[in-house]
Amino acid sequence: MNTVTYIVKPGDTPRRIASQFGISYGSLLAANPQWMESEPLIPGEMLQVPVRLPRRYSVQPGDTWESIAAKAGCSEVRLRELNRASSSVQPEEGQWIELPAAGQDRIVRSDAEYGSARLALDIDRLKREYPFLTAVAIGQSVLGKPIYAIRIGEGPFRLQANGAVHANEWITSLALMRFLEDYAKACKRHGAIHGKPAAGLYRRCTLWVVPMVNPDGVDLAIEGIAPDNPCYKDLLKWNNGSTRFRRWKANIRGVDLNDQFPAYWEEEKKRRGVTAPGPRDYPGPSPLSEPEARALADFTEETDFHAAIAFHTQGEEIYWNYRGLEPPQSRAWAEALGRASGYRPVRLEGSDAGFKDWFIARFRRPGFTVEAGWGRNPLPPDAMADVYPETLALLAEAMEWTE
Repeated sequence: MNTVTYIVKPGDTPRRIASQFGISYGSLLAANPQWMESEPLIPGEMLQVPVRLPRRYSVQPGDTWESIAAKAGCSEVRLRELNRASSSVQPEEGQWIELPAAGQDRIVRSDAEYGSARLALDIDRLKREYPFLTAVAIGQSVLGKPIYAIRIGEGPFRLQANGAVHANEWITSLALMRFLEDYAKACKRHGAIHGKPAAGLYRRCTLWVVPMVNPDGVDLAIEGIAPDNPCYKDLLKWNNGSTRFRRWKANIRGVDLNDQFPAYWEEEKKRRGVTAPGPRDYPGPSPLSEPEARALADFTEETDFHAAIAFHTQGEEIYWNYRGLEPPQSRAWAEALGRASGYRPVRLEGSDAGFKDWFIARFRRPGFTVEAGWGRNPLPPDAMADVYPETLALLAEAMEWTE
């Protein structure tokens, strides 16, 4: 097997390197027996990466980028990017062009950990492939990273779905972004999404997705910490001196964003009993003290949603109530979501200050927390095989609701 030497860069993980080179994670491990899978990579470390031969295509008479993409089963945007092709120039007959490797034809790929840089790149690609998508920044994280919201649809029913409020639950961002790609593709091709005509859902529902509420925390959980991080010393202290942050749920200031909302916040603070920043459960000095929670709350107020779904992991459950303030239809809607996804609707007691709690209390409209998948956080990219079909079914069902 031919290999090339690769020097690890900050932010690299084995899965990200394998994805970059279009090879399997197992192939990368096999080529580097000296590396212990349980140990993080060190920037500057050298790995041997198997070389994968490219797929090539000879342009036929009448071919365009669009027609070749259709033959290859990939997006036109991806094909142009791979061949560094201008949007104003079509391929010439007889020209050799490169095709995406098998499994790399998607914009949103699930073969590696999903951080804020990949999210921004995917949003840009999706907007170019599907111009009817709208993306805006609704705020910034502590470290100044944008918090994005993406809109699809033009219906009177306004639905919000958000993910990655907790740092090590980044797989929810990946599932939401994959749903956006599949739904947008179905709309463009006048097809169906989970058996439902996409055009009908588009006319019925305006869906806003906030895929990554906590970008600083997500990157910390995936990539670890570098000495130039402005919170470096504090983070090490809050993490008991460890440089591994895989279990980290909070934002970069050690505040649990799902304990930040003004819904009996003081009671939740007493219940948690956590008085200092750390990996989880510290509610912060006051409600909405953190820019990420404040951005989500402000966006929700401004957009006047009819319903909202917060995606977390894991447990395959749907929480639908809050202190008896939920509207009468909430339970029936939760049961419909449960039938679609296979998840269990649960009446949850003894929990406050979460986004779902605040949404119900503030607007008296249906709000849900979905605990997607099964296992131990962080769920690996491989878990998408189960998490995504369930997310797809659940959101397709939710978009058929009426107020």
